[in-house]
Amino acid sequence: MAGRKQFDMDTALDAAMIQFWRDGYADTSVDDLSRATGLNRSSLYSSLGAKDTLFLRCLDRYAARYGEKYDAALSGAASEPVAAVRAFFDVTLQRIADPELPDGCLIAQSVMAIPALSPSVAEHARQALGLQRLRLRAALKAGRLTDRDADAFAVHAAAVNQSLAVMSRAGASPAQLLAIVGVTVDALAQAPRA
Repeated sequence: MAGRKQFDMDTALDAAMIQFWRDGYADTSVDDLSRATGLNRSSLYSSLGAKDTLFLRCLDRYAARYGEKYDAALSGAASEPVAAVRAFFDVTLQRIADPELPDGCLIAQSVMAIPALSPSVAEHARQALGLQRLRLRAALKAGRLTDRDADAFAVHAAAVNQSLAVMSRAGASPAQLLAIVGVTVDALAQAPRA
């Protein structure tokens, strides 16, 4: 339509996701989202929804984007569980090292902000974090770890993965982050297989 500004939904959602990722849910205003997406307030609401709705869409977008990468990394867990978990961590380390992306992890910082979130958004953040543990557990089970060890390592690896995001935001060096991963991967290499 002549005279009407068109926008790309994916570009707008990515811009909103980066805004939430950079500043967090509580510190991101609708005006910030408007500036980030290039949409005025009414267009933002009509196209992308209210702040909570948009945040949920961004959280799902983030979880899907990195979830696909984590799934690909863990796909070889049946034959090489240790290499698969290392590849899982490599996804996180590559994301952290990308200068085009904010530090940290949108899911980790969302979970840490649960007191400031609405109950539905808080539950969504918890579920997004839980998916990472479930993904790791399934891969470790495929790698023939016992149920007990698969559960324990999945919780541990998910916690380490989130701590990498927090540590990167606090200024940890790539070498320090790699050393953290090394301790976890070395411990996994010692786990007995079923």
